[in-house]
Amino acid sequence: MTRPSLEGPLTKWTNVMKGWQHRWFVLDENSGLLSYYTSREKMMRGVRRGCVRLKGAILGIDNEEDGNFTITTDSKTFHFQARNLAEREVWVRALEDTILRHAVFTHEHQVQPIVFLRKHMPHQLLKVHFEEEEDCSYETNMKKFDNRISQADVLLQMLIEQTQSLDSQIDGIEDESLKSQLGKLSHNYNLLVGGVKLAIVLLQILKLQHQHQQQQPRRGSRELLPSDDNTSETQSYTEPTPGTIELGSDCLNNPILMPAVIESLSHVASPEGMTLIVPPEIVPETSYSSSDDDEDFFDADDDLNSSVTANRTTSANFIVGNGVKESSSTQLTNVPGTSKKSSSSGASSPPVRIDGSLDYDALYEDDEDQSDISMENHGSMITHLLSQVKIGMDLTKVVLPTFILETRSLLEMYADYFAHPDMFVSIADKKTPKDRMVQVVKWYMSAYHAGRKSTVAKKPYNPILGEIFQCYWNIPGFTETADSTPVDDGPMPWCTRGQLAFIAEQVSHHPPISAFYAECVAKKICFEAFVYTKSKFLGLSVGVHNIGHGTVHVLDFKEDYVLTFPSGYGRSILTTPWIELGGTVTISCKKSGYNANIEFHTKPFYGGKKHRITGEIYGPSEKKPFITISGEWNGVMESKNAETGRVEVFVDVLKTPVTKKIVQSVFEQKENESRNLWKDVTAGLRLNDIDKATMAKTMLEQKQRDEAKKRRDTGTSWETKLFYEKSEGDWRYKTPLSSRQEDSSYITSVREQ
Repeated sequence: MTRPSLEGPLTKWTNVMKGWQHRWFVLDENSGLLSYYTSREKMMRGVRRGCVRLKGAILGIDNEEDGNFTITTDSKTFHFQARNLAEREVWVRALEDTILRHAVFTHEHQVQPIVFLRKHMPHQLLKVHFEEEEDCSYETNMKKFDNRISQADVLLQMLIEQTQSLDSQIDGIEDESLKSQLGKLSHNYNLLVGGVKLAIVLLQILKLQHQHQQQQPRRGSRELLPSDDNTSETQSYTEPTPGTIELGSDCLNNPILMPAVIESLSHVASPEGMTLIVPPEIVPETSYSSSDDDEDFFDADDDLNSSVTANRTTSANFIVGNGVKESSSTQLTNVPGTSKKSSSSGASSPPVRIDGSLDYDALYEDDEDQSDISMENHGSMITHLLSQVKIGMDLTKVVLPTFILETRSLLEMYADYFAHPDMFVSIADKKTPKDRMVQVVKWYMSAYHAGRKSTVAKKPYNPILGEIFQCYWNIPGFTETADSTPVDDGPMPWCTRGQLAFIAEQVSHHPPISAFYAECVAKKICFEAFVYTKSKFLGLSVGVHNIGHGTVHVLDFKEDYVLTFPSGYGRSILTTPWIELGGTVTISCKKSGYNANIEFHTKPFYGGKKHRITGEIYGPSEKKPFITISGEWNGVMESKNAETGRVEVFVDVLKTPVTKKIVQSVFEQKENESRNLWKDVTAGLRLNDIDKATMAKTMLEQKQRDEAKKRRDTGTSWETKLFYEKSEGDWRYKTPLSSRQEDSSYITSVREQ
């Protein structure tokens, strides 16, 4: 028996147990095998649980978890955990040496395997195979591919965050020598980020191309290598040039995909001295386990079972939140493969009014999720879009195609956060500061689910400068018995004292800033906020950071609750798009001293659930929360009382009825009101006439440009109608409820905070 090179205990992830299991591992450098057993005694008796072949394997480490590392081989990824960093280092060095020892270089395949990139790649690299095996269907392969791409997206975002953190630390260093050294490190990080981004884009391009070849799938791995015109497509490879990103012959010869690839290459430099290659297929003796399912571990399983089918009808709507601009100087022109008009023959007849004209109100009130546009119909459009952007790029400089739009303005989306008006106004009914803080948190945590109308990520219209949206709600159990006197000096003169009125205005276009205000006179409560949206391209995701804050004013108690907003993310924008919220938000009341921390959790790398939210509410000067909350922001949230230990439902948004907002008819609205401005775009999208929607959107954009040019020529500046900028970046409603109350001696101090 060959003497083992290294042996000892490690923990290994198994899908069967959905967790980590202790195993005894034996590394044999001569045979290139990493064998594992359920115990050392089983190893002594030769009862092997499984083995991992290291020939052509890829090692990866996790910089966030000191003990974690992975081995990718035979199209499987094995996850291991050492007890500490030092122990992991011993295993990784031994495994790396073994992999290099068994690396095979033949005359036909002059491609070195990608192995461990120490301290430069925080997680494993992925070897991707497009192959048709007897025991693996096309649909299963594509599902695995989508999951691997989702993993890469998560890793890329982590790398971007690390790079940004490094850059911010470098800026604060005064030692020029140290600053110069770290600057070089930052440069290398940025090169790595660019290379990873490009690799992801190229893989997606190959996927789109492969989907067109489903009828005659090719066996073997796709290799990103240059190809001469006379080069055969089978078993012919050219030696790679160091420091280059290489393209396969299929990609080079494809007239649709190649322009986007060239454009993408022009934006992203590859890491120096590193060639991003997917190695050619080698058919080794496969690694195995006593349970095949034991190794099918997807770190970011996105539940795509229903989305990856033989017909593959994936949604085309893909952006979350806002701050991503539909108009800019960069235009998407002459893009092949774009869909001009939906060919759906099952489209319903457009709604009409009594006079025979199109009923725009009915189009807006139709809440049916329209997700029947196939992403594949727009594949080259998305590829072309990707070619315009760089990692971390502000997407306000990028034009997005019309078909991704949701049929409402961003200003209207903010209004939908008040879809539970009874929960909001009941803040003023609570008798103690403690109960009021709890009610503020309850309303806040229940607000976001109503702002998202569908499970797929769609992009609201980007409001134009001066755009206004206004609406109101009848408050269940209150409005019908409350004072019905109209509020003549309120945001909407036709609203009564017992209704909740809302109004929003786009106060700035560069940067995009929205301000909004809501009030209920009878309850003496109001809310004002401003949000500056800043969007970033993150590879396979789009991140939208909501900068700004809101304030709940409870006039009877002279309390102000200041709150912040989470970031939004549009994930998997090239496959099945979905939305999630992430980040820490705070709610605080300066007068009472109560405060709360709320965490919107993004989906973790190792398993986990989507849309998780947790919260803690603290009393004045207390370090321990008196209530902790956990659950899903679009589902059920539970609270636990620290004193009694009692656990109860905090809020269940699935069972809490949504109160429909009341909006004036489009035909009665002013020219600058949201639904009137965007009515033709909405009609085009609802009736599947993309040409009409695009034309209407272009006319709006051109009108905005003409007005901006006129202001420049005349030397005038834009003046807001409803809000004013009290200080830089702090927008306030001009006539809030507090300033209109007769007995409001505290108002001055409130407004000056």
